Amino acid sequence: MVAKDLTRAVAIIRRGGVIAIPTDTVYGLACDPSNALAVERIYAIKRRPPELELTLLGADAGAFTGLVEISTLAQALASRFWPGPLSLVLPVGERRLCVPRAGRTLSVRVPAHPLLHELLGFTGPLATTSANRHGMSAPRTAAEVAAALGADADIVIDGGRGGGVASTIIDCGIDPPRIIREGPISVAGLRLVLNGAPP
Repeated sequence: MVAKDLTRAVAIIRRGGVIAIPTDTVYGLACDPSNALAVERIYAIKRRPPELELTLLGADAGAFTGLVEISTLAQALASRFWPGPLSLVLPVGERRLCVPRAGRTLSVRVPAHPLLHELLGFTGPLATTSANRHGMSAPRTAAEVAAALGADADIVIDGGRGGGVASTIIDCGIDPPRIIREGPISVAGLRLVLNGAPP
């Protein structure tokens, strides 16, 4: 990401736009999670079913302070796998944004992508979902985003090729936690932490 692209992306987010971003997994659509119109635009671009919530990406775990309730177990998982391809589903905290729209839990993640990390440092947490129409394959490159979405995103940030596999998701809002989707982090790897192995 060149400096002018970063500056432009930050400006677009601040005025309520939607951008396509690289991550360590797949490319995503992103917007300001406190802007209801921007959140709704992501749903429209993706044609995402309304009952499916978006994920928050942050530069570090501290970005989610007050937004979610992080249990001791969730802290252990975050310490072991963040930054990286693990999304934690957690109960919402006292600070409320426009996501989740209806649910009482929120998926959060700290990605391991240096350019995205730089962007998140300027914008704060971003509401995200993969940059594809619902039901289609998630894009791994900026070119694939452009082919899938055309000009629907206000800017597509080219950050190289992503890992190509969507993040592992674990719901820590229930006891015991439930693995919703296995991705780059295996069930076996998660179980080591769930069973008390040190981070």
